Amino acid sequence: MKKPNFNTDETNVIIYCRVSTDEQRQGTSVDVQEERLKAYCTYKGYNIINIPEFQDCKEDESAKTFDRRPVMQAILKYIRKNRGKVQKLLFLRWNRFSRDLFSATDAVRELLDMGVEPNAIEEELNFESSSWPVLLGAYIGIAQSDNIARSKATKDGIRGTLKSGKCSNKAPRGYKNIRESKHRCYVIINEEAAKPIRTAFIELSKGVISANYARKRYCPHIPESTFLDMLRNPFYMGKIRVPAYKDEPEELVEGQHEALISEEVFYKVQDILDGKKRSKPKLERAINPDLFLRRFIVCPKCGHAFTGSRSKGNGGYYTYYNCCEDAKHLRVRAEDANEAFARYVGCLKPNEAILRLYEAVLLDVQGGAKREIRSEIEALQKQLKDKRKQIEDAEDLMITDKAHTDRYTRILERYEREAQELETRIELLETGNRENIEPKLDYAISLINNMDKYIRDAPTEVKLKLIGSIFDGKIEFDGKSYRTNSYNKVLDLIYAQTNELRGEENRKEDSRSENPQFSTRTRDRTGMGRPTGV
Repeated sequence: MKKPNFNTDETNVIIYCRVSTDEQRQGTSVDVQEERLKAYCTYKGYNIINIPEFQDCKEDESAKTFDRRPVMQAILKYIRKNRGKVQKLLFLRWNRFSRDLFSATDAVRELLDMGVEPNAIEEELNFESSSWPVLLGAYIGIAQSDNIARSKATKDGIRGTLKSGKCSNKAPRGYKNIRESKHRCYVIINEEAAKPIRTAFIELSKGVISANYARKRYCPHIPESTFLDMLRNPFYMGKIRVPAYKDEPEELVEGQHEALISEEVFYKVQDILDGKKRSKPKLERAINPDLFLRRFIVCPKCGHAFTGSRSKGNGGYYTYYNCCEDAKHLRVRAEDANEAFARYVGCLKPNEAILRLYEAVLLDVQGGAKREIRSEIEALQKQLKDKRKQIEDAEDLMITDKAHTDRYTRILERYEREAQELETRIELLETGNRENIEPKLDYAISLINNMDKYIRDAPTEVKLKLIGSIFDGKIEFDGKSYRTNSYNKVLDLIYAQTNELRGEENRKEDSRSENPQFSTRTRDRTGMGRPTGV
């Protein structure tokens, strides 16, 4: 290391003041530091140099790293550019210069190599002595040790707050912090901000739209990366994530705040983001395939639900529907009742033109969404390419500049982390972009056009879902005819359009001629109006 010549006729110095908010409260303000440093320079006869970029050399930044301290960076840049013109860099104490031993050692070495003596006027080092490295380590090591102790206490405090189910920082989007006193603070839902977020969660959980589409449709003001992080945050289902710490694993605890969405919705969203297929829902109990209407039909005499029974006859075993209140009210063969129901729903023929228009609209919407996603993926891939180029450049610099290996290592870690985040975002968008609606749409239209076939041949689980989606209320069955008071509103619109095209009178005549077993009676003993057929 080149030993600088500190014995010059004129000593030019730069003074540096740095303070944090907490230290200002303790009276060690930048003005106090500046006053003491100027008095010291006057006493010594030093000439203070002002850096052109700054009116003074005061800084209110962390002392952990030099990279994020603009004033210190400007000082180092000035010294490098004006070698030989600056002899000293002075500050009040060594903890004003740095509170990190490794970065401080690198900076001191660089300054000494450029012929500049860094020193603290209240903890002055004699660089002619062989003991200065020991003293430097002691001064900055104590400051770093204090930082580590504070950091540990802070982490322990935050962890304790999280484990108690409280929010330890600023509330997530959709919530707001309420502080009643120094020790009394909590989080409540900000309904105005929460409404679009809740809607985005619910709509995304249905598995029809992508995360990117949900953001643009419901939360366009939220940046993409922030939105994806928000979807992963269990805070919205009333939980608090406690990160892993030392030997303790990460855990979820019950939060003291109100949940914005249900756990079911949250975990459905996680499955969609992870690209998992949703499992088929299990039936509460096994259903007899011959008695699948038992959940939906009621007795025309008393309005009670139907139950089922099995009896042995001359030809073997037969299954029957009968009123659960009184079997004498009605008892009918399940085979006949199921076939009559298949013919009944077979009357519900939708308007083909409406279905094709609906298909065209859905395909057009999906095509637009895919184009937007593709464009966004291409933009992210360009960012990823640039980031990988930065990684290569940093690796080359690390090889050629051995003196700053630690600094380049930190830069590389940051670049690689950012590249990994870009890759994750691209993967999420590509997963959603692979969804193809056409096969699902063809299946749905086929189902609507062939309901009687599905009622006859589909698995019991499918039949139950299909009947539940068609009829809002119970279906009355008198042994021959089926009647109900309402259909699903969406399907009702489709079929109402068919009625309008065919004419109400023609529809009734066709219904009677094609299905003579269906009565046109619109009121029964329960007092409910029940339209027939369509």
